[in-house]
Amino acid sequence: MYDVADDDTVIMNDQTSEVPKPEENNKQEMPSIVKMYGEVLTDKEYVTNPAIARDEEITKMILALITPDKSALLVGKPGIGKTALVEGLAYRIHNNDVPDAIKGWRIIKINLPALLGKTNVNGTEVTKLQLLIDEIDNIDKTILFIDEVHLLVAKNGGNVDVDFANMLKPYLDRGRILMIGATTSEEYEAYILRDRAFVRRFIKIDIAEAQGDDVVKIILGTIPKFEKKMGVKMGYSDFQQERIYQWIVEYTSEYKRIYEVQNRYPDICLTMVSSAFSYAIYENSPTVTLKHLYLAMKNTNTIYPDAKEKALADFKERFKDMLEKENIDISTL
Repeated sequence: MYDVADDDTVIMNDQTSEVPKPEENNKQEMPSIVKMYGEVLTDKEYVTNPAIARDEEITKMILALITPDKSALLVGKPGIGKTALVEGLAYRIHNNDVPDAIKGWRIIKINLPALLGKTNVNGTEVTKLQLLIDEIDNIDKTILFIDEVHLLVAKNGGNVDVDFANMLKPYLDRGRILMIGATTSEEYEAYILRDRAFVRRFIKIDIAEAQGDDVVKIILGTIPKFEKKMGVKMGYSDFQQERIYQWIVEYTSEYKRIYEVQNRYPDICLTMVSSAFSYAIYENSPTVTLKHLYLAMKNTNTIYPDAKEKALADFKERFKDMLEKENIDISTL
């Protein structure tokens, strides 16, 4: 209802609610592009630390992010845990185990391939990435994580007309957007190094493949995550598990792996152990046993057949005591 004053001015009566302020109308808990294409890693509930035995790399990543006008670029071979490192940083931020400079920050992982296109906004065609940049630019304390960051420069193999790297450069220059990029060594050299101006915005962090005892620690630390996700328990003590995982690390050493088939630590070992959990689920077993681990190793396609044959014979001898105790005859498997 409206009342009219003597001077013909239209005024609202008490029954009409206040008109929201423009900034209140526009306020959003999370931008729509982030909701559609992003995942807030710092909001996740982690069962265990996703980046066990990677303290040095996470420290380098933090130092890069708090360096003025710089972002972090993780470079390493496939399957060595680059994404796990970023999740490890998110885990630390979630637990306030980081320097004050990045406490309370959010890490948003973006599905970049899904953004390689355009959309229509109010009748105008715009790139999805520009919408993302505009939204991220208006959110305080946010770090953008882009896996396969070379696609920014590669332009999706030449199928996209917009130079995404150049769109980001002004924001990276002024530190208005902090970013963690990840790519493989080959793609870094093939694409990113061609754009020197883009490279200057980053501090490159070389991520090496984990080795030996560190891989064992990573497997041990990941088991609770497998147990919760799959609803099956590992049926051995930590000491027994350590024996088993040390053997798996030996079994999957570099020159026994079939080239470029899930063949990096820790990925190759974690895939094998998760496969053992799958065999346990298939048999309706509440626990993972040596039988399931043996089946996972026997049926993997990541190890050369001759190396596999020798290793499985060694498995039978090395764990003879445990196999006999459990009455497992692996010759029948």
